[in-house]
This record gives sequence, structure tokens and C-alpha cells, in this order.
Amino acid sequence: MPSTTWADAQGLCTFVDASPSPFHVCATVSMLLTGNGFTELHEADSWPGEPGRYFLVRGGSLIAWSTEGLGRTAPFRIVGGHTDSPNLRVKQHPDVSSAGWQLVGLEPYGGAWLNSWLDRDLGISGRLSVRAGNTVEERLVRVDEPILRVPQLAIHLSEDRKGVHLDPQRHLNGVWGVGSERRSFIDFVADRAEVPADAVLGWELMTHDLAPSALVGTEQDLVSAPRLDNQGTCYAGTQALLAAAENPGDRVPVLALFDHEEVGSMSDRGAFSDLLSTVLERIVLGRGGGREEFLQAMAGSICASGDMAHATHPNYPERHEPAHHIAVNGGPVLKVNQNLRYATDAAGAGAFALACDQAGVPLQRYVHRADLPCGSTIGPITASRTGLSTVDVGAAQLGMHSSRELMGARDVRAYSDALAAFLTPTA
Repeated sequence: MPSTTWADAQGLCTFVDASPSPFHVCATVSMLLTGNGFTELHEADSWPGEPGRYFLVRGGSLIAWSTEGLGRTAPFRIVGGHTDSPNLRVKQHPDVSSAGWQLVGLEPYGGAWLNSWLDRDLGISGRLSVRAGNTVEERLVRVDEPILRVPQLAIHLSEDRKGVHLDPQRHLNGVWGVGSERRSFIDFVADRAEVPADAVLGWELMTHDLAPSALVGTEQDLVSAPRLDNQGTCYAGTQALLAAAENPGDRVPVLALFDHEEVGSMSDRGAFSDLLSTVLERIVLGRGGGREEFLQAMAGSICASGDMAHATHPNYPERHEPAHHIAVNGGPVLKVNQNLRYATDAAGAGAFALACDQAGVPLQRYVHRADLPCGSTIGPITASRTGLSTVDVGAAQLGMHSSRELMGARDVRAYSDALAAFLTPTA
């Protein structure tokens, strides 16, 4: 029988609200894994050779797997995703004053839909690098207080009263007080993190909308939340791995969540890094295999690159491929692009379609309009970096890259169950 999950829409809301930054996503997933028998490993240590459930964290990225009951040449089944979402991030010299206002300098990260960040109460999250004697320690920080706001220009001051053009250099600074004496934002954050201000050596700080995730609609059949792209996959993939670990098959189930997808993945922990291939090889080597056994395992492996998909917008149906309408609560989405913005080919499509069939969930097939630029995912990167057969999939949503997004409540379980079936295919 295929694995089934305990995923539900309220669980997704709880997950998202606990995870305002990629570093908090990793902390949330780590807590769920540890509570289900997984052990954290560290890259600088020797890894155990015995079968088990393990995970590691590199910055804002996480990889988890289970080798219980499997041989050293068992192929991998991988669910990939990303932990980051478009937002506004704190500059390195954040303290700004203008016209009697105290401002925090902010910079767009990724393809943030900038107008959606206006007139919202914003908190701060991320991590600090803190001096501890002669070493440097990492400290997670989260300020769930309405300390920042990016104010919209009044309609009476707009040139045509149809909206304003937002210059990311000039128009996105966050208001956090008034007065002529400049205040230190990093001192404020250090105080909230309970560390001395002069001990802060570096930071990766970002804003998040303080409105909690919610089930909406008269039937509560929709999820309204920030960061669904791509925490919808982070949650579903985690639930799928937990289910697969309880129902092991003849493949090694792996969850790979990468940071920095929204800005191209070119980092030490992005999908372009050595993180995934190194971990997969160490899984084989740690169990007594060699390079030949690793290559054997890779030859039979496949990855499902999970990222959210565009549902057909009811107010803009003409912006979608006419023959490929996608419905929320209509099941997982298989994404295909002939120019390989998605990595899906016929073999990958078959593997995921079979998983949906085994999970008993419907499958939708998405193609982007040929006259509009198509977004991409970690799928093509993973395929080219590892040589793995890769298929791009997701769950349907509206408002992608907005500060607030919308998806179907029933799709949460359907997406999770499909990923679980993909990780543990039945013969």
C-alpha cells in the first residue's frame, strides 16, 4: 500500500506561522523530524554506518533521509523544494532618516511583488552572527512585533491616481519611528535577541507579514498565508518523508530543501552547490559502499522538484494557456516546459503520474503561455548538477510572489500524499 500522510490545511498554517525565514523553516522541519526518530548529523563529523533516520542543516537548507531496511546500492527517491520566499530584506547600513521619519533601509529579495508589501505590519526574522569569545555563533532571531511599515503614497499625490511606480531603491524603506536623532536598528534587534549589540558581527534579516495564516471562504476550503511558495512544498515534503519512513520500500526516501532558489541558487547551500550530491554519496560511503555503488544507486534514482504552480486566475483567465486550466483543490500539478524551465520529461511525468494514481489523487498538467516568460525551479539545476531524472511538480495557488498567497485546503493533503507515494512506489 502507498504511504499516506497526516498533512492537513491547519497543519500547513501552523508550519508557515512558525517559519518566517529559511532558517526558521529548517528549525521547524528539524523539530518535526527529531520528534519522529530522526537524528541530526553534522558535515564535519563521521557519519554512522548503521541504517537509520538522519538529517543535516547547512544554513537555510536541510536534507533528510531514511535508510532503514535498505542496502547500500538502493536507489534514491528525492523530493526537492526550497525554503526561501521573496520578501524585503534589511540592508547592511539600515539606519536612514528622511523628512523627520526614522527608516530602516530595505532591499527586495527575489521577485517580490512589491506593491503587496505596502501598508502591512511587518516583523523581522533571520539570523545573527555573534561573537562568543574567540569564536562566532549563530543566533536565530524573530521579532513578532509591528515594528516596520512601508507606507503607500496617498492617491491624491499620485500623478494619475492609478497607482505608483515603486523604485526599489527609494520607495521601499520601512518606517519605524519619528524624530531627527537617528536610531540603531541592529541595536534594537540585538536587544530582542538578548545579545550585546557590539557582539553582532553579521546578519541576514528579513521582514515578514504579521497577519497569521488562516483557512478562508465560507467552507474554509482555501488557505490564505504568506510564503506558500514554497513552504507549501516544505510542509508537504516533510509529511511525505515521515510517512515514507514508517512504510519503507526499496528506495531511500530523501527530502532536500534548498535556500536561495528565488535568486538563482548560486550559493554554498543553493541547488547549484555540492550539497545534495555530497550527501547522497556519503550515504552510500557511510554504509560501506564505494564510488561504483554510489553511481549504481544514482543511476536508478529520480527527483521530484516540488514548487508551487499557477492556478488559473478567475479575474485574468486570458493570461493562462487556454487548454491547460488549473484548479485549486484539483490535485497536484505536473509542470512541463519545452524550453526546460521545468525539468519534466516523459519518464519523469510517468513516474509522478503513477504516484498520483497509487495515492488516489487527481493529477493536473500545466503548461505556461508560450508568449509569456516562464519561471523556473530547482528542477533543471538538480537534473544538470546530479544527472538525476527529474520531474517538476507542485500545488496550485494564486498570488505567487505576493506577500500573501492563496491555495486550496484540500490540495495540502493531496499534494502530500502524492509525494509520499512518489517516495515509496509500490511494485
